Amino acid sequence: MADGFLALEWIEPGGGADTGAEELGRGLARLHAAGAPGFGAFRDGGNELRIGPLAFDVSPSGDWPAFYGERLLRPLLAPAVDRGALPAEAARAVERVCERLGDLTGPAEPPARLHGDLWSGNVMADAGGAAWLIDPAAYGGHREVDLAMLRLFAAPSPRILDAYAEAAPLALGHEDRVELWQLFPLLVHTVLFGGGYGRSAAEVARRYGG
Repeated sequence: MADGFLALEWIEPGGGADTGAEELGRGLARLHAAGAPGFGAFRDGGNELRIGPLAFDVSPSGDWPAFYGERLLRPLLAPAVDRGALPAEAARAVERVCERLGDLTGPAEPPARLHGDLWSGNVMADAGGAAWLIDPAAYGGHREVDLAMLRLFAAPSPRILDAYAEAAPLALGHEDRVELWQLFPLLVHTVLFGGGYGRSAAEVARRYGG
């Protein structure tokens, strides 16, 4: 038996959907501004990012479009097709997206420190109304990725996004890139769960794949 243990602070949940919205937006801006030395792993402990049973090579890189395409998107294609959840034609569309990422990802930005799995279920408010993030899959990446993930399964309070933009304005065209960043979690869900996630991923890939 290991001698060590992990002690976590208990957060008493509370508050409604909009509780702590502005604080969350400003806090996300601070988290991203903390930065990372490169795109990928930014701390000791290995160069592997795990999402459920899936593992991704996140060895640090200085090239975000290549990192997003080669390390995150492409490794999901074979298992998605093998599962029967993503048609071969849709996989080819994702390949075309990967080839075009240099033109699709917008102005270059420094690596941001991402939460990495920022869907609505990993955001909570405590009994005092303060915002908390839980269950991260942290790595260095493009800051728009977290904001896009936050919008994937639910519509976040506009106050979150407005507070973020006030603290750290986003680059021109960021709205046009939201679904581009959502392609990664959609493919993850395609591999893990199949169903409608594959159809959604295919639609996004066709939009950006030309």
